[in-house]
Amino acid sequence: MFGATVRPLVFWPPFILLFLSVIASLVNLDGFLAVTTSINTWVLDTFGWLFSITALCMVFACLVAYLSPLGRTRIGGEKATRLLTPWRWFSITLCTTLAVGIMFWSTAEPLYHLHSPPTSLGIIPDSPEAARFALSTMFLHWSFTPYAIYTVPALIFALMHYNLGKPFSLGTLFVPLLGDRLIGRKGRVLDALALFALVCGMASSLGTGAMTLAGGVDRYLGTGTGPLMLALVTLAIVACFTASAASGLQKGIARLSAINARAFFAFLLFVFACGPTLTILGYGTEAAGDYFNNFMAKNLFTGAFDGDPWPKSWSIFYWANWMAWAPISALFLGKISRGYTVRQFILINMVAPSLFSIIYVAVFSSTTLKLDMESGGLLYGILSDSGAGSVIYALFDELPMSSLTGIVFLMIAFLSFVTAADSNTDAISQLCSSDSQAALAGEESKESSRGRLMMKIIWGCTIGAVSWIMTAFVGIDGIKMLSNLGGVPALFIVIGATASLFSLVSMGTAKIGLEHTPSRSYSPEAHQRWQVSQPK
Repeated sequence: MFGATVRPLVFWPPFILLFLSVIASLVNLDGFLAVTTSINTWVLDTFGWLFSITALCMVFACLVAYLSPLGRTRIGGEKATRLLTPWRWFSITLCTTLAVGIMFWSTAEPLYHLHSPPTSLGIIPDSPEAARFALSTMFLHWSFTPYAIYTVPALIFALMHYNLGKPFSLGTLFVPLLGDRLIGRKGRVLDALALFALVCGMASSLGTGAMTLAGGVDRYLGTGTGPLMLALVTLAIVACFTASAASGLQKGIARLSAINARAFFAFLLFVFACGPTLTILGYGTEAAGDYFNNFMAKNLFTGAFDGDPWPKSWSIFYWANWMAWAPISALFLGKISRGYTVRQFILINMVAPSLFSIIYVAVFSSTTLKLDMESGGLLYGILSDSGAGSVIYALFDELPMSSLTGIVFLMIAFLSFVTAADSNTDAISQLCSSDSQAALAGEESKESSRGRLMMKIIWGCTIGAVSWIMTAFVGIDGIKMLSNLGGVPALFIVIGATASLFSLVSMGTAKIGLEHTPSRSYSPEAHQRWQVSQPK
């Protein structure tokens, strides 16, 4: 099917486990959910404190790297050429990480915090204090901390891969600490674990997206949201991101991301201008002050003293979810960063999208909170009755040109799901390929190129089929739990990546050969040495 390019120890275990998970759900859903839920609860209870500390340390790691001499190091060496312009790079980073989620959760999540704040903080539900807490918490969940979780492993991979010629594998993240000990067969275990977490996450995300998009289509066309409609929406998403993946980085992901990013800015400006502008400015300013003033306390809130379950349901749950996705997403984000310095990398991958998210959340969440409080909980009632995806359309109903904006938003949401799936499928195909080094070097044979394209198609169709089966007949909670369980091995992967970044900063670039280093990963000799080292 793939010729000689497939890495069997990486490709087959996640592929088989994914199907076994679906079969288990179909045979005994209640039992499957009980097992996954209990394990997930144990994970959050046992490692919740570690998720919180690690996430905060990753923010500080980015800050230290930015201010250190390492910040001047160019990814790929001093003469490395850029793959993308700064705008395209930013738009890809924005649209392939948190943008899909923030489109819907920026209006749904603050309602949960407004009406059900943490009991241990003594906040009265549906009060101004609860609204302030809700908005500042949105800043916590959707800005600097999650982007730092993606940035740290992506930066380490980019430096190790492009400057030191290390392979397209998660073992590369540990090179500053352990040398090449996790490159090879041991590294394949890391790759397979992270890949399983990602494909489960993609299946649940695609399923959620299909249900949300089907609900939006039904809202305007009355098509219903049954299995057939879910199948059509899922098929459309899979067909589009497979076609995009086949067209390459510059024509596919880059163009879709640029369209998406411009649409995000357009919707942001529209709601800011047509919504409660002064309220947005006032709420956003005050909540930002609360967020930055209590940054440490918010990041480290575990509810341990009072036995409050809120952090495990929200902040810690998010950290586990982001960490489950981060390792393989980092491979893609690192791959597209060639030619930029470490400081530019941190600005584009962490600072710029975080600032955008804060502004976007301030606009959409502030508008939602004001409308809900003034209407006596109308939007919260819609959330409870119809789900998170319905709140954004109810918000548009309160603004001018509601039908037009709702339809356009639906189209952009569709493109967002396609873009995110496209980038992750690209990383998956390279991780499963033994010729990923040659692909990045521009030396990939036609046979290898066809094999990687077939791998993208197989994974895309598989994830699409699984998400449809789960959403149409079973429900996505079980496979979503499996994705979150991937946060456990991913937690230790990102801890290693964070320690590697601190190690690079402390050792200095010259000592480890990063400074003034040509892009060894683009050397035919480096690729030949790496190929020889791979088991047949």
